[in-house]
Amino acid sequence: MRHLLITLALLFPILAMAAPRTVDWLDLLPEEDYQAMLDMPEISHDWGTEAPGDFSNSLRSSDRNLPEVMYSTRVVGEMDGQHIELGGYPVPLETDEQGRYISFFLVPYPGACIHVPPPPPNQIILVEYPSGLAIQDIYQPLLLTGTLQVAQTSNELADASYRMRADKVVSYPGG
Repeated sequence: MRHLLITLALLFPILAMAAPRTVDWLDLLPEEDYQAMLDMPEISHDWGTEAPGDFSNSLRSSDRNLPEVMYSTRVVGEMDGQHIELGGYPVPLETDEQGRYISFFLVPYPGACIHVPPPPPNQIILVEYPSGLAIQDIYQPLLLTGTLQVAQTSNELADASYRMRADKVVSYPGG
């Protein structure tokens, strides 16, 4: 019996990694931000015209008239270190020698830097994907599996409150 318990204790971390926790973007919002989003007034979606293939527009909102929750960096601390599966849309950042994206932001809705206000930092994940991914269409949803970290990141394009090292990235089923 003792041998069985030791074997199970050694296998538990492996088994836990085998089945990622499926999360939704709302799971990344602390309760106060979730409620603020529910109470938020309608926001205009006329943020400019799309330049196909141009990912240089900023995910930072220059409109300081939006509700405070649209700038929130508050996080759900329990998400740190979780092995998760999450769907979203890419905002390409950095490529490898073959032109595959090894770094990108994942956001909850398409066109986040073009037609709609950018999501708040606690709804942006900086993704590192060493295997690389060809991104031809930012409107094609992706499904990512990896380990989520609570980590504030800032670059010229955006601020993000989460970071993920993706193990697997695929087109979202039915997307």
